[in-house]
Amino acid sequence: MILTYKECIEKYGSDYMVKKEINEGRLYRKQKGVYSDEKRCSEVEIITAKYPRAIYAGESAHYYYGLTDAIPDEHTLATKRSDTRIKDPAVRQIFIKEELFDFGRTTLEYRGTTINIYCPERLLVDLIRLKSNYPFDYYKEVIREFRRLTEKMDFFIIEEYANKFRSRKAIMKAIQMEVL
Repeated sequence: MILTYKECIEKYGSDYMVKKEINEGRLYRKQKGVYSDEKRCSEVEIITAKYPRAIYAGESAHYYYGLTDAIPDEHTLATKRSDTRIKDPAVRQIFIKEELFDFGRTTLEYRGTTINIYCPERLLVDLIRLKSNYPFDYYKEVIREFRRLTEKMDFFIIEEYANKFRSRKAIMKAIQMEVL
């Protein structure tokens, strides 16, 4: 189980006791401020504990939903524009407007870790909207996988999210042409 420094202090009582647990091999320091009671843990667990308000988006979210088999080089995390800049080299931060940040937020169980992630409907609209940011072959691969999910997707959510942008008609037309 991943613990923050604050949670370790609550659990063990003091900084001295935390260090004692580490020295006795019952607690492991994974990164600054992140500890685990297991010797091995995934990077996803560490990132989720380190940035609990961030939401997986973009290439990372596509991978976790199985829309692509391309393992992302970085963890793509969405945060509010007012949040502090993440200086972790393993993270690519995307700043989202306050009013759009929570739209489509959900959780996903990934290899025993519950992560904050955007729903497939939001990911589809963002993929269409930001098409030029992706390599063409990657874009086509993810679109092909979205076609397989059409029966499971809620098109009212897609339309509601697309309506938040000036290019809503172009987004909906592209979804109808490429996905449906």
